[in-house]
Amino acid sequence: MVDTASRTETPATQGNPASEARVAPVPGKAASAPIPVPAAPARPDAPKVDVEALGRQLLGTWADIRLEARERAAHPDLQRIEGQSMPEHRQRVFEQLKILVEHGAVQKAFPKSLGGQDDHGGNIAAFEELVIADPSLQIKSGVQWGLFGAAVLHLGTQSHHERFLPAIMSLEVPGAFAMTETGHGSDVAAIGTTATYDEATEEFVIHTPFRGAWKDYLGNAAVHGQDAVVFAQLITKGVNHGVHAFYVHLRDENGDFLPGIGGEDDGLKGGLNGIDNGRLHFTEVRVPRDYLLNRYGDVAADGTYSSPTQSPGRRFFTMLGTLVQGRVSLDGAATAAAAMALTIAITYGTQRRQFNGASETDEEVLLDYQRHQRRLLPKLATAYAQTFAHDEFLVKFDAVFSGKAASDEDREDLETVAAALKPLSTWHALETLQEAREACGGAGFLAENRLVGLRQDLDIYVTFEGDNNVLLQLVAKRLLTDYSKQFKGAGFGVLARYAVGQAADRALHGSGLRRLGQNLTDLGSTARSVTELRDEETQHELLAGRVEAMIGEIAGRLREARKLPKAEAAAVFNRNQNELIEAARAHAELLQWEAFTRGLAKTTDPATKQVLTWVRDLFGLGLIEQHLAWYLVNGRLSPKRAQAVTAYIDRLLGRLRPHALDLVNAFGYTDAHLRAKIASGAEQERQDEARAYYAEQRRAGTLPVPEKSKSKKR
Repeated sequence: MVDTASRTETPATQGNPASEARVAPVPGKAASAPIPVPAAPARPDAPKVDVEALGRQLLGTWADIRLEARERAAHPDLQRIEGQSMPEHRQRVFEQLKILVEHGAVQKAFPKSLGGQDDHGGNIAAFEELVIADPSLQIKSGVQWGLFGAAVLHLGTQSHHERFLPAIMSLEVPGAFAMTETGHGSDVAAIGTTATYDEATEEFVIHTPFRGAWKDYLGNAAVHGQDAVVFAQLITKGVNHGVHAFYVHLRDENGDFLPGIGGEDDGLKGGLNGIDNGRLHFTEVRVPRDYLLNRYGDVAADGTYSSPTQSPGRRFFTMLGTLVQGRVSLDGAATAAAAMALTIAITYGTQRRQFNGASETDEEVLLDYQRHQRRLLPKLATAYAQTFAHDEFLVKFDAVFSGKAASDEDREDLETVAAALKPLSTWHALETLQEAREACGGAGFLAENRLVGLRQDLDIYVTFEGDNNVLLQLVAKRLLTDYSKQFKGAGFGVLARYAVGQAADRALHGSGLRRLGQNLTDLGSTARSVTELRDEETQHELLAGRVEAMIGEIAGRLREARKLPKAEAAAVFNRNQNELIEAARAHAELLQWEAFTRGLAKTTDPATKQVLTWVRDLFGLGLIEQHLAWYLVNGRLSPKRAQAVTAYIDRLLGRLRPHALDLVNAFGYTDAHLRAKIASGAEQERQDEARAYYAEQRRAGTLPVPEKSKSKKR
């Protein structure tokens, strides 16, 4: 029988009881190291994190709005009830939308003239926090006000605002956002639904000509939606002017489809079953001419088309760019979900004990095992990086949508950042939820501890509002465009100097000169290698250098493709697609590291800054470790320094172990937010009870002697 009697508390667990952890004042696969490096022990003079100040910093620019939203999300009426049937869950979420309206929680982004606040950043900040209550509530409210309502707001004009927005804001008219089609998801430009103008009646005729053109996966479409914003190819006078948005009535007062409109329920899904996703199709459905949301393109009574943007391509991307807030909110919500998962798993990991290899009487706390630290702490570092990056992203979004920075370049930058960050945060959320589930063993698989439910609900985040791989391809194309602009109109001398520089760079890295320099600097010492790697500029050089080298190499291979026939050029691009996406991902990781570093610079408490520096280093060096093969093959790291990367990461894990609870507590989630029994202190109670039981047996002399011990005495 295993003895779990009490022993002296280790520095890793002192002062961090679970009951305190869950009432914080501020709501707010890598292999083991080949070089054994002992973890730095916690010292009496070790830095102590100011959890309250750090929590406030993590809340970001709209801290007070987030706190208000978290207080709302902690209310049971807005929270998911596990085990409900799909119809029950759908109806509960719909009723919860009414509660949000009653609390005045949906008006922030709408015009002041209609009772709103024109606060675009604050609106997204509040909206993201709904993932705490129920991801279905977050997404369904996003459909109603962030997609359906926002499309009317940003694609329509004043008359549309006055006619449609009040009823949308009050939920008098629930609506759908009908863009995606069964046959075209991320490729919106190629959708099949048409809107053909009839000059005789001054109406548009909305039509889905084939099954693949049905609008699909639409929230509110199966049950609750009365109206929709429908995206279709605008055709007038025999000319297709591309995708535009139209306001369309779907159902009558009894909830029945209007003539010419049909649909299906998408039924049970892998997650988010509180949302009534469905399909819609249109057969010669007529809508008035002024139901065209005409901010970016209009049709006169005689069928003449006009637009303030002459380029069809730019017009299309400008229209879609106004709807970027979906990607912004997914980035924030995914980051919040990962933070909750880490709070649950790390809290449990500091209480749950298993195996007693280091003691005759005590089992080890899970988080004291290096492998457990390896599984969770690097993901915690990434969550911190994403938190800092998201706040900067949200500030940029607010500047664009408030008009403070609304140039074409500003909008293009915002769209590129959205396409870069949303994939990384949504992928990371799924990876973290799965790792947290496994790290909590069988307890993590219980629905009551939320990890499996959150994992199911967030699965779709990686493909809606843009498939992650497609989004990263857009980022890569922007990087290639910016790269080529350096040489636009350049003379022979500029190009020659660049070619010489590229040759020199390849000579430096490819011939081993860079590795030789590192070897001379390090003199064979792991400690010297670590000193170099800890340096902020060194980390930045390694991360940024990888992006620049990858883009430069791909650009060189694609340069000649512009002169080839279309099919051959497409084949060349396709052969480089995977590397393009990897380069875009490296760029997004660099953005996160830079944002983390800027956030670190704003941290004022010296002890907190020291711990955060370790977290930032863990994030940065973790990225380098993931791509060690690239750094070695391309001569960016010597073998000795590459070994030092992993060695120092393991040292950082030991340093951060005593601060793990403080770092997750700084996220500010209480029991009412997490609603996970294993993070509520229940596990600590069980452990304390077991240890007290065995301690009493030892004291009374009634503890049975293990068979193995008896054999040894003979």
